[in-house]
Order: sequence, then C-alpha cells, then structure tokens
Amino acid sequence: TTYNIGVCIYKFDDNFMTLYRQELESYFKSLETDTVKYNVTIVDGKGDMAEQTNQVDTFLAQGVDALIVNLVQSSSAATITEKCKSADVPVVYINREPAAEDMAAWDKICYVGADARQSGTYQGEIVRDLPNKGDANGDGVVSYVMIMGDPENVDAQYRTEFSIKALTDAGIQVEELFNQRGDWDQARGQELAATALSQFGDKIDVIFCNNDAMALGAAQAIEAAGRVVGENIYLLGVDALDECVEMVNAGTMTGTVLNDHVGQSHAAVDAAIKYINGELIGSAADAEGPVQPEHPHAVVPVAGRDDAEERLGALRLGQGAARFPHQGADAAVIALFRLGNGTVMGQHLEAIQPQRRLKGGKIPAEKPPEHRKIRHGKME
Repeated sequence: TTYNIGVCIYKFDDNFMTLYRQELESYFKSLETDTVKYNVTIVDGKGDMAEQTNQVDTFLAQGVDALIVNLVQSSSAATITEKCKSADVPVVYINREPAAEDMAAWDKICYVGADARQSGTYQGEIVRDLPNKGDANGDGVVSYVMIMGDPENVDAQYRTEFSIKALTDAGIQVEELFNQRGDWDQARGQELAATALSQFGDKIDVIFCNNDAMALGAAQAIEAAGRVVGENIYLLGVDALDECVEMVNAGTMTGTVLNDHVGQSHAAVDAAIKYINGELIGSAADAEGPVQPEHPHAVVPVAGRDDAEERLGALRLGQGAARFPHQGADAAVIALFRLGNGTVMGQHLEAIQPQRRLKGGKIPAEKPPEHRKIRHGKME
C-alpha cells in the first residue's frame, strides 16, 4: 500500500524549515516496509498564503491521504481546515500554531510545535546570568534591540515578550531602543541590526533575534560596526543552527536555544500516520489517555511504538506536543509537556527527567538530552 502525503512549507529558503523538511522526508522513508510506502510531496509556499492555499487545493484534488502544513499565516488555519474537512483529509499543522478556536474546529487536526514562551525565557535568562546581567556599557540599564520574525506569528510574539520578561522578573531595568520585523530572514536581520547600530551606537547592550537566521545577519552587522560580542554587546538567537552553535562556542554569539527539527518532524510524521491508520489524536482519542484539556489539539501520541524507555532516552528537544503519550502493550506512558520551543520535559510514569542547561560546548551524547540553553561558558 502506498500512502500519499502532501507537505506544505511556508518558505523553502528558511534555514530551520529546510532542516525540518529534509528530516521529515527522511523519517517517512525510514518507516517504509515491504508492504507500506509513503509518497511524500513537499511544496514551497514562497511566503505567500494565496500560493499555499492553491497548493492545498491541488493536494486535495489529487486525493492525498494526509496533509502536513507549515502555515504561511497561522490566521488562515480556519480556511485550510474547512477545505480539508470537506475533503475528509486530516491535517497536522507544524511550527506555526493556529489559534485555539481554529484547532477546535475538527477532530482530525492537530498541532506539532512547542511553546515559544520558554525559548524566549531562555534567551532572557542567558542574558540575566551574565556577570553584568547584560549591561554591556555599564549605565545601569539593559538597552536592547529586538528583531522579530513576524509580529502576527505567535512564536515571534512569545519569544519577544518572554525574553524581556525574564529580565524584568529578575529586577533588571530594561529599555527598548528598536523593534522591527525581520521575517526570519538573515539578510533582513543584517539590515535591521545595521540600522539600529547606526542609530543608537554604543547605547545598545543586547540584540535579541527571534531566530538564528536573523542573528547570523545581526552578527555580520555587529562585526561591520566594529563591536565585539561578549565584550561590548550581546547577541541572542533561537534554533541552535550548527553555525550558531559554533559561534556560541567561539564566543562570537552570546547564546541560542535549541529548536529541534528532528523531534518535531518525527512527531508530525507519527501524527500523520496515526490519522492514516484511522486513529484519532488528543481530545478525540481515548478518554482514558493522558490528555491535557487546556491544549487538547496539541496532543500527539506516538504511533506503534513499544520502546518507551528507549524512546525517552532518545528524545531531543522541541519534540513539540503538549503531551506525547506512548500507548504500548505495557501501558507505559511518556508525556512530553510542551514547555518551550526547543525544550521538552520527559515524564515516564512518575519519573520526571532532570533539566540541564548548556553554556557552550557540545551536548554530551552519553546523556539523554533534555532542556538546553546554549551559551558561552561551561555546562551547569
């Protein structure tokens, strides 16, 4: 049997979503057997919601068995869901979370992602924990530049809000000098950072970027302006792209937060396969399962796995579900509480795995990875 899967990515030239879609396709391939195949077609929305809507229409007309959709605009979820509901094609939304009311529209939709509030908090805590608490110029105030992704995107909103909240909650006085949208784009990040550095100069203590791509651009602007990260300015991102982790280790970037494309893409595939197999997810599933009522749409069970302990040990960050129960023959349950974009707390029955934070250096492979901040220095 061959199942046809349509995958809609908001934009192919996004660093993080490139890794995500490649891993998603690879994982589908790894699950094939002699009797089950997955024909996966991935399309580029080019940052255009009208284009993506047409792509969804085409997939539905072709009779795909399931859709995985990374929305160009999360506000368009209701439209996409209605189209899929009419065609009875289940949808797994990824990376950009639709509104709760949109997720309540049908029992064959779910969301796989992670709560950006914690990744924002982690950004702020990395600054908070610096010896000077982010006050690079010593004037008693952390004056910052915020380069947002898309202000309409909930991840951008939360990363922006909670990065600063982590500072103010710690009693640190802050001042916003500049806040502009960078649309998750490296070139745009460079442009905005250059503008801010030109306008505010040495008054800038910290540049927060909602993702690593924009942080890479900001790093170029910082260097061009003759500033030195770690000495007279700090730079934060989110995603832990390989290049940025190297920069953190080298001291040319202050910190980033892991947003794991592997865990999230695998969870999305697992959810799609459950739908294809006629199973329901979240509040529509077995009422005896561990469902989190306030986020019923975000519950994504593992499909067909009995390796609970091994699965827990292999978890990476950003698995991306409010709860991710394992329902095997042994009734073992793994619940992944959606704590933040790039962060997961694993719970196996009563045992809650400890959290770890990274301050530079590579993540040790011999330990199960849990929560991670990546910043220059030593691991706690």
